[in-house]
Amino acid sequence: MAQTAQEIVNEIEAHLAKSSAKYFSDFYIGITNDINRRLFGEHNVPKSGHWFIYAQAINDEHSRAVEKHYLDKGMKGGDGGGDNTCVFVYCYEISSETVE
Repeated sequence: MAQTAQEIVNEIEAHLAKSSAKYFSDFYIGITNDINRRLFGEHNVPKSGHWFIYAQAINDEHSRAVEKHYLDKGMKGGDGGGDNTCVFVYCYEISSETVE
């Protein structure tokens, strides 16, 4: 189900509380139109035993708002990528296994 930017931020915040990492810079935030390709393929995030979260925004404006919110807080990542089909927001804890 597609969510607003604020709903996704709330969901990420609740999930962040479950991580052992202490700093926003320990996480990567991004947007994509294909979660499997980007999160599990290109970023090499393990599907089990690793902290990650993703959600579908109602449009790319909402996904970009979430991304900017967390980039401003210090998470790794970059803005301005993708196109209007990038409605998925993802976040994961950076580790030796992941590729930023």
